[in-house]
Amino acid sequence: MNVPSNLKYTKDHEWISIDGDIATVGITDFAQGELGDIVYIEVETLDETMAIEEIFGSVEAVKTVSDLFLPLSGEIIEFNESLETKPEKVNSDPYGEGWMIKIKITNPEEIDQLLDDKAYIKVIGA
Repeated sequence: MNVPSNLKYTKDHEWISIDGDIATVGITDFAQGELGDIVYIEVETLDETMAIEEIFGSVEAVKTVSDLFLPLSGEIIEFNESLETKPEKVNSDPYGEGWMIKIKITNPEEIDQLLDDKAYIKVIGA
């Protein structure tokens, strides 16, 4: 199980990379493994400002559809458009080319609520 120590995590199995006031978000290696082959990513919230834990999109796999929850309040400023034609990048490279959105963070205090790698490993029982 790949859980990079330089990222933050949520109990909803999303990872967050923070660079100043911009957060890059995707789903974890654990999540993509549980979902199976991902066939579609839907994000219709580009350019919207949303609150923490609001649903910003969904991931469709062969077996199921799962909602994606915003890990930090902010404006969704970018969607990884390469996922429209190659959603399998989330399976093959969840922490790299499989990233999903970028957020302009509006409430930096929320970062303190995110999990570090050790806390996330406890959540998934690894």
